[in-house]
Amino acid sequence: MDTTSLQQSFMKIRSNKAFELFVVSIIILSAILVGVKTYELPPAVFTLITWFDHFITFIFLSELIIRFTGEERKRDFFKQPWNIFDTIIVAASLIPIEESDMALIGRLLRIFRVLRMVSIIPELRVLLNSLIKALPQLGYVMLLMFIIFYIYAAIGSTLFAHINEELWGDIAISLLTLFRVMTFEDWTDVMYETMSVYSLSWVYYLSFIFLTAFAFLNMVIGIVVSVIEKENAKEEELHNHEPSMSDLQKEIQELKAMIQQNQSKQ
Repeated sequence: MDTTSLQQSFMKIRSNKAFELFVVSIIILSAILVGVKTYELPPAVFTLITWFDHFITFIFLSELIIRFTGEERKRDFFKQPWNIFDTIIVAASLIPIEESDMALIGRLLRIFRVLRMVSIIPELRVLLNSLIKALPQLGYVMLLMFIIFYIYAAIGSTLFAHINEELWGDIAISLLTLFRVMTFEDWTDVMYETMSVYSLSWVYYLSFIFLTAFAFLNMVIGIVVSVIEKENAKEEELHNHEPSMSDLQKEIQELKAMIQQNQSKQ
């Protein structure tokens, strides 16, 4: 089998839905084994899990080779960040460090194999890419939220420090207390404690919750949803302009028929 036919065969394999489902199932199995290893296991079970882990690493290596061989231009394979990530994770899994001082790092790297689910499933890639592209806009929202946090923390520390030093003793502790209030973790206990001294202190808490938990949270959701919609539109446009394998095969057959006709006329 020549290189071209081998590349076409691997291209068909990697674009096959059954192959993608098989790889996803292996990733899920890898995630389950990571969780199982956190329990205390009999030596025989641990040995069996270790062999399963080696088998999974072999499957990941084979899948990476198939994807690389099926790439028409090999240099383009490493232009995609997820392919680089997959290569690093698989290469790290091949290093025999189980009995060395680097065993902990080896286990941590194997945990990150679960992230390969993102590189395999396009919908998850769209979500993660959308989140990354939304970070610059989210950064400004976070900065504005921090400013509001800081102002309210300074006010809280000034007004309520004599009521409860553990919650309002300084601005750093006040920031933690306000985070507790924003996440609704027993925030009414904090409010009722200060209301026993300042009856109108409920205005402080309700205004803070409205600004952070409601207004800013909705802003974050709006930004992320907007970016996701743009990414989905780009993906749909890319797929609409990208010819499928069946279309390419039809064009190749038509070209062959035209060449044969020209040869017969000559």
